[in-house]
Amino acid sequence: MNRFNLTRNYFFKAMALLTLSLGLALSAVAQTGGLKGKIRANSGTGIANASVTVTQGGKDIKAARSTSDGTFRLEGIMPGVYGLRVEAQGYAAGSLTGVEVKKGKVRDLGERLFLRTDEGAQVIIRGSVFFKEGTSVTRAKVELEKVNADGSVKRVGTTETSVSGEFTFRQPDAAAKYRITAKYNGAAGSKEIAVENAALYRVAITLDLSSRDK
Repeated sequence: MNRFNLTRNYFFKAMALLTLSLGLALSAVAQTGGLKGKIRANSGTGIANASVTVTQGGKDIKAARSTSDGTFRLEGIMPGVYGLRVEAQGYAAGSLTGVEVKKGKVRDLGERLFLRTDEGAQVIIRGSVFFKEGTSVTRAKVELEKVNADGSVKRVGTTETSVSGEFTFRQPDAAAKYRITAKYNGAAGSKEIAVENAALYRVAITLDLSSRDK
């Protein structure tokens, strides 16, 4: 047999093996299913880089990470009933049970997968705003600024006080210096606070304004 025939035979054998491999792979895909959905915070925004793990009988079967908008997709899962465990930094872990995966289908879990904030993993600044008589200021505008080492500031949050004059800000677990400024009816007051790590920090701001002048 000449060299051409040897090469041709090798080519046809390789193509046959490739076709068989592709056929087996496609058959395996057709026999499995998948899951997709979106991980969201209570605010409704998507949570990026959340870990989504399919479990069964106490074992991890398959895992993936959510994208920048909180969406995820898991495929290649054998038909059956599974659990779903969701974890993300700064959030309490969540789970689902009785999630059925069907052959040849990717089940859409929609946008109903919510994780609540894990307060133990964040800096929480909680405060109150008062008139000079000591009564609470409702709907005062409150700004949170991060004070940098060079003295510059960057606004990182805004909110309004509740009916009881209270406000809350949540920031990443890191040492930092913050300035909180409350404004109402032309009056303003500020406080600065240095945080060391994840914990609850409290602050009170009294405006030079009487409740009779509101």
